[in-house]
Amino acid sequence: MNLVLIVLAVIVAIVGIIILIYNGLVMKRQRVNQAFADVDVQLKQRQNLIPNLVETVKGYAKHEQETFQQVIAARNAAQAANTAGDMARAEGVLSQALGKLFALAEAYPDLKANTNFLQLQNELSSIEDKLAAARRFYNSAVQDYNTAREQFPGSIIAGSFNFEGREFFDVGADSRAALDEPPKVGF
Repeated sequence: MNLVLIVLAVIVAIVGIIILIYNGLVMKRQRVNQAFADVDVQLKQRQNLIPNLVETVKGYAKHEQETFQQVIAARNAAQAANTAGDMARAEGVLSQALGKLFALAEAYPDLKANTNFLQLQNELSSIEDKLAAARRFYNSAVQDYNTAREQFPGSIIAGSFNFEGREFFDVGADSRAALDEPPKVGF
């Protein structure tokens, strides 16, 4: 009788541990999903602001068509990206294009003083700050989730229940190197 109770207690303990690990993985996966949605919201706000910014600058710098086309093409590519990695790379290219746009603005003193441009620039700056915070939170959630997936005994549960690893929101080496260089604008 005592042996049966001991075996039963061990089985209940193992099942309880499996349930705790499974629920922990589900919670971490949901945190990653929520963090990705937060990043996505900030990216959408940024992408919605860009056409207004481009139109404002166009009025002052009509002959800078190539820069405008680069910004719009980068924005469209960012909107089309689906995975965290693709989004990060596309956003890196978009950041480069925006850098060129702001460098253009430096060449036009009237534009720099334009109230609409300043307001859009401040909004973009605010969104960039929120986006950076959302990316950090997302990457932290991904780290927690992937670590829980890969550590023993979580790796057994994760493998058994198809908990897939998640990708960090990283701009990539090419985009990172390009972001380190100041934008070049020619007249």
